[in-house]
Amino acid sequence: MSDYKTLIGKSIKYLSSDPTDAGAEGQVWYNSTDGAFKTVLVTGAWSSGAPLATGRSQAGGNGIQDAALICGGYTTAGVASTEEYNGNGWGAGGDLNTARYALRSAGTQTSAIAFGGYTGTAYHTTSETYNGTSWTNGPAINTGRTSGSQAGTSTAALYAGGGTPTVINNSEEYNGTSWTEGNNLNTARTVVGGSGIQTAALAAGGELGGYTGATELYDGTSWTTSPASLNVIKGGQAQSGTQTSSLAYGGYTGTAATGATESWDGTSWTNLSPVVMAVARNATEGAGADSTSAVCFGGDPQKSDTEEYNKSINVITAAAWSSGGNMNTGRNAIGGTGTQTAALAYGGSPGGGYSGATETYDGSSFSEVNDMNSARGYVGSAGTQTAALAIGGLGIPGNTANVENFDGTSWTEISDINSSRNSIGGAGTETAALAMGGSGGALTEEYNGTAWSEQNDLSTGRGGIAGSGTQTAALAAGGESPGGEVANTEEYDGTSWTAGGNLITARYNAGPATAAPQTDSFIFGGATPPAGTQAEAYDGTSWSTRPSLANIRRQGGGAGTSSAAVTFGGNSTPPTILSSSEEFTGETTALNVKTLTSS
Repeated sequence: MSDYKTLIGKSIKYLSSDPTDAGAEGQVWYNSTDGAFKTVLVTGAWSSGAPLATGRSQAGGNGIQDAALICGGYTTAGVASTEEYNGNGWGAGGDLNTARYALRSAGTQTSAIAFGGYTGTAYHTTSETYNGTSWTNGPAINTGRTSGSQAGTSTAALYAGGGTPTVINNSEEYNGTSWTEGNNLNTARTVVGGSGIQTAALAAGGELGGYTGATELYDGTSWTTSPASLNVIKGGQAQSGTQTSSLAYGGYTGTAATGATESWDGTSWTNLSPVVMAVARNATEGAGADSTSAVCFGGDPQKSDTEEYNKSINVITAAAWSSGGNMNTGRNAIGGTGTQTAALAYGGSPGGGYSGATETYDGSSFSEVNDMNSARGYVGSAGTQTAALAIGGLGIPGNTANVENFDGTSWTEISDINSSRNSIGGAGTETAALAMGGSGGALTEEYNGTAWSEQNDLSTGRGGIAGSGTQTAALAAGGESPGGEVANTEEYDGTSWTAGGNLITARYNAGPATAAPQTDSFIFGGATPPAGTQAEAYDGTSWSTRPSLANIRRQGGGAGTSSAAVTFGGNSTPPTILSSSEEFTGETTALNVKTLTSS
């Protein structure tokens, strides 16, 4: 009889704690602390991702899990917008030249093709190619249609079936120059899933009066019907992968939307029960390289939800906001700084007048400490929980130039800023701070631990800025100018401001993660108007979405980093002063360790 080492190539280990590295795959060990034999198992599951900036259905989608693309789609009409997914969130891409929905797309995030679709009045033959920045009109498909089966690349695409509105079986190939008619599908249908490449494609499901699970394979010349069909009969599902390793997920069964997921191995479909998406969805899209990973996004009715599928030895816990402790005094227009587990909340308005109340947060609860000397709200914030600055603000009788320093116990008045103003963006430390914008417009001032000095102005004057970073590498995001909310982002290098990538959602009075650096900044909530829940992160070049707050809030305080943030207070819609807080934890992975039993 062969032993375990002969079969697997590994000996059973004797360990005092469970391993944490990927090398544990296939390993069995005895945990002497727990008194149990253990191993690591492969598992497949969906987890939540950051939402689309624009919820939509019937869009085009392509790419892989951490580099996906969505284009067009339906909101209240056809849209032209494109968004790109980086595995953490969605960022803005270039708009299609023709707004439409029920289109299809193939290729990669930086080299895609979108074809067909409907504008509300016409079935389009329009074809466009994408280079990662902008779309260019290309050769038209021969038959204008919607919701066919797509496969391939930007220079070798395949489009089969769809609706005109009559269901059709036409199949067309693109060679980088023109579309030509090929051999037809055996079963005419629309809202059919597609995956693979032009010479090895897979079409499954769809609607032809009723719904079908029929599966067909394409070899570059003709379609062959497989004896195996989808286990869940449906159409409107997302499909991704290759002809021999695909996933089909979501869709509509004829009576309801579903989140069911199936894998294809080249011969048959396997129902991955109980692997079901959290959000049942129809008219959805997805992307993925094979049957081990995928991302699904959008769906009807105009969903913004994103979910990721992973089959691996790791259990993935999605990034998310969760409830934190409540402040003792609810208020908006509040200052905040520090980290998620060592934050400081100060000043603000409890709904009438202004407050100097100050509270510390330890990651679980808020504790009252000494008040500011000057009650006020809309202060600029900088520093840490034990070395913070409250810069300017609005009190009674009005704007102030007052600056106070907190040492972990009490506040002390220090040198004033040169210009009285409120709604200042702050960044930096107790002895090297930056005050940017505010009701004074574009003014920028630096603090050296002794005095404030005026520096080069912001390019765009505004208040309600979300500030982060350091004195020599700061970020000013969003804000409110005389014309309303802005999406402008500017980067400061210690001397001057330069334009950065615009926010996806223009807003002001958002909570910033004040401990985040310039190139990894994070903001949440704010007024668009009205108040919202949207969260975005900046990578030094562009912004992308992150999981939304659970509660609508603006004028809340913020602290922490892009992977561990906290927001507290603020106000909601309808106008309600908040005392609650929310904590953000970035995505984590851990080995799927299981205890072996005799049963």
